[in-house]
Formats: sequence, structure tokens, C-alpha cells
Amino acid sequence: MSASLEATPTIVLVGHGMVGQRFLEALAERGLTATHRVVVLCEEPRPAYDRVQLTSYFSGTSPEELSMTDMEFIKDHGIELHIGDPAETVDRSARTVTARSGLVFGYDTLVLATGSFPFVPPVPNKDAEGCFVYRTIEDLLAIEEYARSRTTGAVVGGGLLGLEAAGALKGLGLTSHIVEFAPRLMPVQVDEGGGAALLRTISDMGLSVHTGVGTQEILVDEAGAVTGMKLSDGSELATELVVFSAGVRPRDQLARDCGLTVGERGGITVDEQCRTVNDPHVFAIGECALASDGRVYGLVAPGYEQAETVAATIAEDEAEFTGADLSTKLKLLGVDVASFGDAHGTSEDCLDVVYSDSRAGLYKKLVIGRDGTLLGGILVGDAEAYGTLRAFTGSVPPVSPEQLVLPAGAGAAVQLGPSALPDEAIICSCHNVTKGAVRGAVTEHRCTTVPEVKKCTKAGTGCGSCVKVLGQLVTSELEASGVEVDKGLCGCFSQTREELYEIVLALRITSYQQLLDRYGRDTARGGDGCEVCKPTVGSIIASLAPTIGADGYVLDGEQASLQDTNDHFLANLQKNGSYSIVPRIPGGEITPEKLIVIGEVARDFGLYTKITGGQRIDLFGARVEQLPLIWARLVDAGFESGHAYGKSLRTVKSCVGQTWCRYGVQDSVRMAIDLELRYRGLRSPHKLKSAVSGCARECAEAQSKDFGIIATANGWNLYVGGNGGATPRHADLLAQDLSDAELIRLIDRFLMFYIRTADRLERTSTWLERIDGGLDHVRDVVVEDSLGICEELESLMTAHVAGYRDEWAETINDPEKLSRFVSFVNAPDTPDPVVGFVPERDQIKPDLPLLTIGTRPLEGSAQR
Repeated sequence: MSASLEATPTIVLVGHGMVGQRFLEALAERGLTATHRVVVLCEEPRPAYDRVQLTSYFSGTSPEELSMTDMEFIKDHGIELHIGDPAETVDRSARTVTARSGLVFGYDTLVLATGSFPFVPPVPNKDAEGCFVYRTIEDLLAIEEYARSRTTGAVVGGGLLGLEAAGALKGLGLTSHIVEFAPRLMPVQVDEGGGAALLRTISDMGLSVHTGVGTQEILVDEAGAVTGMKLSDGSELATELVVFSAGVRPRDQLARDCGLTVGERGGITVDEQCRTVNDPHVFAIGECALASDGRVYGLVAPGYEQAETVAATIAEDEAEFTGADLSTKLKLLGVDVASFGDAHGTSEDCLDVVYSDSRAGLYKKLVIGRDGTLLGGILVGDAEAYGTLRAFTGSVPPVSPEQLVLPAGAGAAVQLGPSALPDEAIICSCHNVTKGAVRGAVTEHRCTTVPEVKKCTKAGTGCGSCVKVLGQLVTSELEASGVEVDKGLCGCFSQTREELYEIVLALRITSYQQLLDRYGRDTARGGDGCEVCKPTVGSIIASLAPTIGADGYVLDGEQASLQDTNDHFLANLQKNGSYSIVPRIPGGEITPEKLIVIGEVARDFGLYTKITGGQRIDLFGARVEQLPLIWARLVDAGFESGHAYGKSLRTVKSCVGQTWCRYGVQDSVRMAIDLELRYRGLRSPHKLKSAVSGCARECAEAQSKDFGIIATANGWNLYVGGNGGATPRHADLLAQDLSDAELIRLIDRFLMFYIRTADRLERTSTWLERIDGGLDHVRDVVVEDSLGICEELESLMTAHVAGYRDEWAETINDPEKLSRFVSFVNAPDTPDPVVGFVPERDQIKPDLPLLTIGTRPLEGSAQR
């Protein structure tokens, strides 16, 4: 069957990955889809999707959510998209492409975006049952299915994708190993110091890392299934599943077969316009192209730039691609890793400025020229400053490099705002958008929001790492232009959360509707509010309930309608629609009798049981209608809600302290229990975590908490503003050598001041860095009482402590409240049929229908 050339010039795109989709968008932007016939041949069984976020599939992102293809866009621009029908041959003399289906397409312009294929080391048994690559959604589906009945997995390769693959295996419940031939992880992106920080953090997560060794052989059983690996140092590693992620190679076979020139190590050779060097009608973009600077680019941003270059060339506009910024920022296994510019310091006479904290997994290195020019850098564990630092690359920053690497709380760290950046600084490297272009979008195109600037410039629509700087820049430019920036909480309120808190406290407002009708925007008064302000105001009213005379129970009357999903059922919603049960275990101390009760409840209701890092026991897999039955037994045994579902205090961890430990100098368990019982149920802008360590050895990790306490020979040291999550931050020392009474009084003041002044969903770490004056201001307020409000802050906390009631104890004793715990209001006795489980390691795990949908396997790797 043939689809012959027509009078309308035809563009044939081979491969429909991220770069291919960007090429289609660039054609549309230049009006070329209206003047050309556009044909796309895609090998995979689905159109372009976000391969950068591929691993998010294992955390619940569906293939549909990963898609980057708007089918309305394809239809509106008349693009002929052939899914699952790759190009098989190219006849350059006849200018035709033959697809697997037998269709033959004539072309005036052929664009090859065939991407790359995973490199699998040529070791014995590399194709055995249990060996996989990690490249496509279909690869992930196959890995997931095979892992169901296995317990151990190994990844060959410790680069970007290898670490993601190892995290995915760990998430599937497998004991995971990483085997990397280089002496460190991510050898291309980070140096020895960065690799060491990354290694420590990843090892602490429970992954076993083997560096400096290669894979010599895959070991198999009699049936040909993987049983282990033989390594180059002579050791053997037992594993039932192997994922090869040892890099990629340009997918250039189609080009080779039709006589196009390729590089010695692969890649279709192209010129500055990405046109192949021996055929002016054929272009190559993305990972299959060997650019004019002799490099094959494996990042998406250069591929986008190549796609735009080809579209411009077809439109007969001047454009060229001669190289690209290889800066990158990623979150691997929850760890921020970024590198930019001359990260390894290869420039002549360059100097390094390094900050390293191996205990916290932090490593920051800036490469500086003799004249002070910032040449590049590496950030591991904290890449918050990546956007600004990358933009300063090639210029002399306005402050010393030492100030740029010090973390908050470790010295005179400086947060450079966007106003310090020159106009030529690149804000978005994915789309090569400068600060000047963003400013122009605000001043010339009258954009007033980040979404509008994104639409106008495409900044922030690639990897997303520049969005924070983009937001700061937009706000700064609007303010500089004399435009009043709306800092209201949402479309319903022009006030900030802090201002609404003061209104509720001063006027004793106990109703969301009353607050909305009196102080909401004119367009919002009399309405129902929105999903931003309702839970925010609900939290404010709950935190002030005893003082303002409101009912602190979050499921009473109007309060119930304000809650998020978790608060609505007093439990954490899990990925398959079931809920978790987290009883409070103050300080991590529990009696054998209570431990037995938890075990009996888990057994009787068939719940998955896990001991957490917060020194509690989580029970997973409860159906919504089972929650009251489970909690009735737990409350009867003396347990109360652990508030794992709410923006409130979670846990106060502790070590065993001086009671048992020979190094302990104070009773850390007693203090942790006292603090947890004092602050339980305290509603706040974000979750709160705490810990008490009995000595300076810091076994409870108090300096990674919102408020942490470390014992000294003279009392207690109080640290605040720590965070061990996605953006780790060491807590700052607020006061030292405190007595028990002094410690509790300062924590009371600190927490109530934070609740009073923080933004919605703002952790104490972010709040402490944002608030004017930072730690010094907070110390002045809560220690020195510079604002004269400490008596009021203490009074508010006293009211909270006196008014505390366990939410679950109240719920199970009220038939009306119990009526909400059903899957279907119109069929209260019917359980949700979608909530199902399968056995795993003598327990259960969610059975997710979405993850078991069968799709036909591919032959070979995807044509991208």
C-alpha cells in the first residue's frame, strides 16, 4: 500500500518522543502545519510521554498522566500520527519511507528523532529471564510484573537512570543493589565529594551500593532464570532480577541502512542546522544526532533546541545549533542533585569553594575563575539555589562564593534574588529563555502571572527546575513596574494566611462562612469558597478553637466540609483507596500489652504492618467502613489518634537517654513523652515533627526536625527550623542549657508564633528562611519578647493543652459522626470493589488494576 507524494510539501517525522513532540509544536508555532502535510511514525503503542518523569509511574502517576500529547492538538493541526507503526526503511533517492505496516510515505523533508537504545554490556546470559532495561513504560510494566514474586533486584549502572531504577525496585519491595563500574555514583554529573555525599544518603535508605566493580556474568538456574551476578572483583551477588541501566547509544541503524553518515561511536552526523551532512532533505534531532560540535546530547533541553532549529530552517529562518548547556537538576531517590557549567573544574587556573556535611548528606561545590567568575558547580542534598547559581554562570556574582554555598544556619548565607541577575542570564535552559525575555513578557506582553509567562515564553514548561526563580522574577518585575501584586491566599480572600489568622483571633470568628462573607473578595462573598481557603481557614479555626470559643473537633458541623480528604476520615488515604491507621505512641515508648493489641488488630483486620522512622507502628489497608471498628478497639486499649492525617504534630522521637544509655546526660524519653502529649492535636500550617536526643551523639536526629532538643550536662539545647524531607535543612540553635520549664516555655512561644505568621503549607524550615530577619528575628520575638506578645503566645498554647480532645475517641461514641464512614452514601453496607489486595512477604499490598493492564510487548527498544 502506498501513500504517494502530493502537491502539498510533506514532512515525515520518524519517532514520537519528547523531542519529536516539541518539533511538532515548533512547526505549529511557525504555521508550517498549515502549509505542509505532517506524518509521524511512532513505534511505541502510545504517543509521546514524559520520559524524564518515567519513574513517577511507580508512585502512582498513570501512563495517561505522563502523556505529553494533546490529541486535540494533533487533530487541529491535521497531523497524521501512526501509533505502533515505526519506519523500517528509507529510500533517499526516491525520498520515501516505508513503515512496518507496509505504508509508503513520500517526503520533501525527513526528520529523524529515533532517540537512543539502552546499552547492555556483552556479558554471558544478558538476555536471561529476569533481565530488563529501563527505558519505556512497557519496560516498567514488565519489571513490575516480574518483581511480584521476587525479593531481590540489582541495577547495573549508577548514573541518573540507574538510581531511579534502583529506587523503583526498592519501591516494589525488593532488596535493591546498585553496581557501578566507576569509583562513584553519577560519575558524569558529580565529583568525588558529591559522589560520597550521594553514596551515604542512598546507603542510609537501605540500598546496597557496589562501586568500582563491573558485571562479568549473569548467573542463571537450570530453567534459565536469573539467580545472581558475578562481579569483576570475583564476588557474587545473589539477585533474582537485573535491570541494565549502563547508558544509552544513539539509535542510528535506520540512518546507517540508507547510507547517511554516522559518527565513529554512533550518532547521525549533522551540521549547525541539524541537517545530515550528506543529504539536505534529511535532518536528525535528539539523542540520535551527532551535533556539529561532535557531541551526542542525552538531555531533553538540547533536543528541544535542535527541534526548534529544524523547524526554523524549514521555515527558511536563520537558526543554528552549535552546542548546549548541560546543566541539570534532578531528584533521585528523594535526593536533590544538580550540576551546571564547568562542574568538574577543567578550566585553567580555576578554584573550588566547597561546603560538605557528610552527616546531613550535603555537598556544595562552586568552581570559580581567578577573576571571581562563577564557572560551574555541583549541589548534592540541597539544590535550592540551582536556578540562581546557574543563571550567574559566566559572570561574577555580587557576593563572595563562600556566602553562596553556606546553608542557612551555618553562617552568613545569602539568598540572591532575581533582581541580581543580568538580563542575558538563562532562566530556563530547556527553552533557552533569558531573564530579559521573562521581563519582556511582563512589561511588553502584560503577563501578570507565572502561567501567563509560561505560555508567552515557554519558560518553566520543560523540566520545571526554573519555576521557583521564574515566580520570584515575575513578582519582582511586577513590583518594579508599580503593579500591585496580589498576595492574597486565593481567589476568595485578598488577605494572606497570617492576616486571616489575626482577623479570626481578634474578632473571635468561629465560622468559615462568616469570615468569607465579611472579609472575602466581593466576588466570593456568599459563595462556597475554594479548595485552597477552606482547609486553610479550617486549620486556623481549629488551632484557635479553645481561645475563640469554637468547637475544636474537625468533623463537627461546618468544619467537616472544610477538611481535606485525609482529615475527612481521620486517616491517610493510600494509593488504592484504602486507609492507614497510626495510633500515637508518645516518645516511641510502648508497653507489651499495647504492642499485643496492635498485633491482634492487624491480624484480625488483615492489615499491612510497618514500623516507621517516627517510632510508631503504621497499619495499612483498612477500608473506610473498617476505620471505626479498628479505632474502637485501639481506643479501648488506651490508644489515641496519632494525627498522621493532619497538618499537626506527628511524633516526638527519642533515644533511650540516660535511663539506659551510658552516654546519656538527660532523660530524653520522659521529655519526648511530655512534649508529644503537650502538643498533640495542635493544628498548624504544615505537619510538625520533633525529636529529643539524650546527648550530643544525636541518635534521635533532632537537628532534622521542626523543633529538636539535645541534652547537655546543664539542661537542654533547642533547635528550630530543621527539615529532613525533600529539601533537607539543619535546624538552627535557638537557645541553650535550658531547664525543663524554660524549654517548654520557648517551644510554646515558637510554635504559636509559627502558626500565627506562616503561609499555607509552609514548613518551619521555609518559614524561618522567608520571614524578615530570619532566625535573629524569631529569637528576638520568642526569647527576648521584642514584640511584647509572648504572654499571649503562651496563653494560646495553654488553651490548646487544656482543650485537647482525642478526635477518634469522640468519633466512635457518636452515631451521627460514624455515619460518614462508608464508601457509598446510597449503599452504606457496600464496600468499594476497587479496593483490593494481593499477598506479599506474609502480608498484603495494594492490587492496583491500573498497573496490571496488559499491553503488547515491544520488539527491541522504542523508536524515539
